[in-house]
Amino acid sequence: MRTIHVTAERDYPIEISVKWADQLRDVSARHNRLLILAPVSMKSILSGLDVFTEQSGDTQPYVFWVPDGESQKSVSVVESLWNLCGELNLQRSDAIVGIGGGATTDLAGFVAATWLRGIDWYAFPTSLAAMVDASVGGKTGINTSAGKNLVGSFHSPSLVAIDLTFLDSLSDRDFSAGLAEVIKCGFIADGAILDILSECADVSEARQVAEELVYRSLSVKARVVGVDFKESKAREVLNYGHTAGHAIEKLSGYEMRHGEAVAVGLVYAARLSQMKLGLSDASVDMHSVLLRKFNLPLTSDFSFEEVLKVMTGDKKARSGQIRFIGISTVGSPGWIETPTSDELRTAYESITK
Repeated sequence: MRTIHVTAERDYPIEISVKWADQLRDVSARHNRLLILAPVSMKSILSGLDVFTEQSGDTQPYVFWVPDGESQKSVSVVESLWNLCGELNLQRSDAIVGIGGGATTDLAGFVAATWLRGIDWYAFPTSLAAMVDASVGGKTGINTSAGKNLVGSFHSPSLVAIDLTFLDSLSDRDFSAGLAEVIKCGFIADGAILDILSECADVSEARQVAEELVYRSLSVKARVVGVDFKESKAREVLNYGHTAGHAIEKLSGYEMRHGEAVAVGLVYAARLSQMKLGLSDASVDMHSVLLRKFNLPLTSDFSFEEVLKVMTGDKKARSGQIRFIGISTVGSPGWIETPTSDELRTAYESITK
């Protein structure tokens, strides 16, 4: 087991290479009641939950199977969960556990943040994207018609437990989507990540070094979150590639994986970085080479006008001005505060088919 300690509004550990069932038993021993959220598609993989609930005696955990993907991050699902918390009489001594991908940990954290103004919650991420990004840092949220994650709260988990065996059942497509977040961490902070992935011929070889990639990516995120928990500015570097990525993901009706949309956003951010921060041609090309190797998209099907409209509502916008995270060199992120419309369009044209 490898442990990373996160310092935020509360300190908590990220434990890597653990067994999820053992960790869940430990969590159960700390609380009177648990409400466990997990996606319905994982019922067979999480069959051990049935055994756990049968053996828990007075603890009586309740398992709620949520819809798959981003559809679970809706006001209607949250309302159902609030009502369930009331029916279960969940108290401050109780806790919520999210076992699933990034959407599930986002949802679990948000419900925990809002029930009784905040109860404990635990993240058990099962996808690579959730392991290296969504489950860590205390950002919780749901989606609305206005955009992705615009309703949310900062509420850190008490523990992030990462069982890497979940990756064995993850499709290559989903593993690759998670690699987009790993690659992001490489470009903003840890060039060794890019070196490791450059040595991998394909997704299969990347799977063999998953533990090191997860550890390095989480080390990057833990350092950033420790400096700026509520994203006053410094934490925004973790959103490299996400301004355009979130817009493209929303326009796809969330048919694209989050990491797939971020991959396109990374190429766009690299082009803007070249124009505004002097990023070298070689570093720009490295984005496309790595992302293409792992079968991630590099181009967008949507018009510039469509994407621009959504980006204007991004959380990092200030006074209607779109702001981007860029990099001047690998490991040196910076802010692109005042891109002109022509610059935004020119960069976008480089990622359209």
